[in-house]
Amino acid sequence: MGIFLFACLLNLVKPPYPLFPMIRQAHFIGVRSLFVIIFTGAFTGMILALQGYYTLTKFGSEGMLGSAVALSLVRELGPVLTALMVVGRAGSAICAEIGIMRNSEQIDALECMAIDPYKYLLAPKYVAGILTVPLLTAIFDVIGILGGYLIGVVLLDVNGGTYFQGMYASVDWQDIKMGVVKSLVFGLLIVWIASAKGYFLHRERSGGFGAEGVSRVTTDAVVLSSVAILVWDYLISAIML
Repeated sequence: MGIFLFACLLNLVKPPYPLFPMIRQAHFIGVRSLFVIIFTGAFTGMILALQGYYTLTKFGSEGMLGSAVALSLVRELGPVLTALMVVGRAGSAICAEIGIMRNSEQIDALECMAIDPYKYLLAPKYVAGILTVPLLTAIFDVIGILGGYLIGVVLLDVNGGTYFQGMYASVDWQDIKMGVVKSLVFGLLIVWIASAKGYFLHRERSGGFGAEGVSRVTTDAVVLSSVAILVWDYLISAIML
């Protein structure tokens, strides 16, 4: 898988650059994930504000609700939950698509026609994943903060100025940079694991052909990607804190 990743990244910088496939993959991974990202972000921010309010009231610190919601979303929950949603919606589809192409010998046909599958098939997915996951994370963070505002200020009567002022005072560039780095790494991990599992479908020891093989590697890709996201979330946090 390491050699596979190196070959894919090498084809990212080698011309020609397939612009239309990149745009199509960015639309598939990014635009089509907007609904689930907005929906998840709103309710994540709402539950953070609800739980945070009843925790902070025990210490008389309701004014810190905005900073608690914003820091939780920007540093941890935003990148992680966005990546997990993208894994479930787009990562599984990428793995299944490439697995079916391997199963039906379409990848072998590309190689017979002297078309590099790394350049034609995989490089646009890497570009789209690396570019769209940070953008989806930013949308998740903004929607989550607005969801927290809806619960904290509108429903629980926290002062709106205090909510945003606490956020402004506590969130700095280091927190934003951590979220951006995490989302970039997660975007690469999702496409790498999903595409590699589908591409090497024929090497599965437990049997990789047929619908059962595709379903097995797709499940493996989703599970492995989710675990890798959580592991790298801890590693990046430990390095950057």
